Amino acid sequence: MTVTEIDELVKRILRGEVRLHEVEKHVKDSNVATRVRRRAIEEISHLDLSPLDDNVVDFNDVVGRNCENTIGCVKVPMGIAGPLKVRGDHASGEYLIPLATTEGALVASVNRGASAITESGGAVVKVLDDKITRAPVFKTPSLEKAVEFIEWVEDNFGKIKEVFESTTRHGRLLRIRPYVVGRTVFLRFEASSGDAMGMNMIVKATDEVSRFIHENLPWVENVSLSGNLCTDKKAAAINWVLGRGKSVIAEAVVSRETVEKKLKTTPDRIVEVVLRKLYLGSGRAGVLGGFNAHVANVIAALFLATGQDLAQVVDSSHCITYCEELDDGDLYISITLPTLEVGTVGGGTSLPTQRKALEIIGVAGGGEPPGTNALKFAEIVAATVLAGELSLLSALAAHHLADAHMRLGRKK
Repeated sequence: MTVTEIDELVKRILRGEVRLHEVEKHVKDSNVATRVRRRAIEEISHLDLSPLDDNVVDFNDVVGRNCENTIGCVKVPMGIAGPLKVRGDHASGEYLIPLATTEGALVASVNRGASAITESGGAVVKVLDDKITRAPVFKTPSLEKAVEFIEWVEDNFGKIKEVFESTTRHGRLLRIRPYVVGRTVFLRFEASSGDAMGMNMIVKATDEVSRFIHENLPWVENVSLSGNLCTDKKAAAINWVLGRGKSVIAEAVVSRETVEKKLKTTPDRIVEVVLRKLYLGSGRAGVLGGFNAHVANVIAALFLATGQDLAQVVDSSHCITYCEELDDGDLYISITLPTLEVGTVGGGTSLPTQRKALEIIGVAGGGEPPGTNALKFAEIVAATVLAGELSLLSALAAHHLADAHMRLGRKK
């Protein structure tokens, strides 16, 4: 497309003859369409939007998969923390951790925690559960019919599983949990999803199952494919209790010497911060899923760097951080993440910079067998969260938090 043709298309947008989402119909190339839209927005806003230009991304790959009406890319600084020693069932070794953030001191803090954990032998990590969920909501004629519906689902689980799995290569239906409110029925589907986080997979599969249900029980109406009992991208007790995505626990024993020399405090002071801040403070505030120091900080930076679904920071950040001083004076610390929703394929994981971040960690793409890369990634994420919690709790115990942020987050 010539410069003259681009100029004319921009003018047509400004005159209202072409809508922003229609540009691809005129240029047949999303990279050109992105430049055209950006030019039009520059004219409308009287701003220079050249910082949004990014030659790394091929918008022909992005449009239809990751974003619509593209005008460029937002660039966020990425730092590296580590090496962090992880002792998991799938992740075993020392890993470098890419973190994308605009908060000064975060990468340095995680790096300090990683150093302390690695020096003390590493983080032990276990994935206790692995399932993605979707809960369609159905309307039935009466309570009696609602119960009849649930019994039918239980009796026909094998056939439902067959229908569900016909839509996916790696997804496997594990169970269906029914919930009833009056004549309304929620079916919470739980499925494994291989190396994908799994939302697209389970949406497609539950949609097919909903059609199958209606074909066999015409009096059951599917009101919505999501009934909020999933629960996706919202803080919810059901995820806190039953888990969603990967349910992961990481722990470490950090020697007293390391705590004193590297973290500049003592185990007993860290334990007191945990008690009075994380438990008493969170309890008094009525925080749901927030018995931690700053887990959302680390999860968000990792999600942004590696192409995860950013909105799922809400539920993936549910965490209990626990500490105690052991009899020998060392510090025991653990984090429990019941709802860590991550994947190494699909979504934003195929974007060039995000894929490189996954490659740095060593988990890009599908694992062999399928699912192992996502499990490995989940263990590394949990260990990174542990490092972040250890460092911040130490800074609070030593009264170093304000100083660190002034030095690293307030450059003149």
